Amino acid sequence: MYSESIPEPIDILLVEDNPGDVRLTQEVLKESKVGNNLMVVSNGDEALAFLRRQGAYQSAHRPGLILLDLNLPKKNGHEVLALIKADQDLRRIPVVVLTSSKAEQDILKTYNLHANCFITKPVDLDQFIAVVKSIEDFWLAIVVLPNGC
Repeated sequence: MYSESIPEPIDILLVEDNPGDVRLTQEVLKESKVGNNLMVVSNGDEALAFLRRQGAYQSAHRPGLILLDLNLPKKNGHEVLALIKADQDLRRIPVVVLTSSKAEQDILKTYNLHANCFITKPVDLDQFIAVVKSIEDFWLAIVVLPNGC
């Protein structure tokens, strides 16, 4: 049975190029009971540099969860996902694909690349907020994540 306890805060990497979606996600997570650390990058190349601790991201903390958009500049989300899941050091980090796509081909490709889940972003503001809260409730309060992914 699920017990109501406050989970430990984790680092979350949001890979998103839409400033409005970034701001909304930050606001929803800020209202959380848990002080999770949300780090944001806006394209696929930055995401990989962050995860590999390269360049400006040498002192970056390894995230416990990645929220990944598919429609990104430079490397798209599918390319980033493939590289994460092919990397021995990164593959255990859960990746939640959070995208505007509803295309069956994107869904299949995402799961074939071993994403942990695929969520289509709602257009409605209240529904978007509810989705982010659901991600937080499930991935940060119920799921047991490995230490130091």
